[in-house]
Amino acid sequence: MQSTSGWDLNCDLGEGEPWARTRALLRQITSANVACGGHAGDALTMERVVVEAKALAVRLGAHPGVAGAFGRVDVVLSPRQLQTLVLQQVGALDLLARRHGSQLHHIKLHGALYHAVENDDTLGRAYVDAVARWFPKVKIYARAGGRVLTLAAKAGVSAWAEGFIDRAYCANGQLVPRNQNGALLTRAREITERLREWRQTGGWKSLEGSWVAVPARTLCLHGDTPGAVALARTIRKSLR
Repeated sequence: MQSTSGWDLNCDLGEGEPWARTRALLRQITSANVACGGHAGDALTMERVVVEAKALAVRLGAHPGVAGAFGRVDVVLSPRQLQTLVLQQVGALDLLARRHGSQLHHIKLHGALYHAVENDDTLGRAYVDAVARWFPKVKIYARAGGRVLTLAAKAGVSAWAEGFIDRAYCANGQLVPRNQNGALLTRAREITERLREWRQTGGWKSLEGSWVAVPARTLCLHGDTPGAVALARTIRKSLR
């Protein structure tokens, strides 16, 4: 599905979900973040999503991660190890994309890595430098208002600010950890209200009740959120 009004809805895919759900989500979103064999996925699942995304004109993105590192857990990686991980995992998806006449549009780190580069300036710089060196034409998807967007701008790397439409926010702009009550939004009414608030104000309420600015260029809906396909349809209809 091509975007017709400048908005972008992305989703993490190839993480072990049923193929029927993967295909259904690809029909509703505009960007796919494909697991690259780190935290999930393998060559076969990657290639399958590449082919389907191309057929549906969905932007193709790499979703590199660390094995076993789901959720907000501590990741112990040196800057060099992080760069090697990015090169290997993103490079693998890039190779498959080229084989099928596609090209990578973006890179979005998975879970623990996504937060690690936001919280550690050294890792953040290493990440941005790796993208600039090996994938200079590929965008970074990173948290709206976060460190990585600033680092990318300084390095001349194109980046899109990301908001999480199905996750609750803390007053400081960070995501509420998944193990806390209210961290995940699963009802269509909640999602619709959040979209309305975001379009009118450029942000939404935090879990504590204060307003949080979310100047996002792309919105994320997680593929493992209960009712994700129906929620994706709701979001698509509301945004268009």
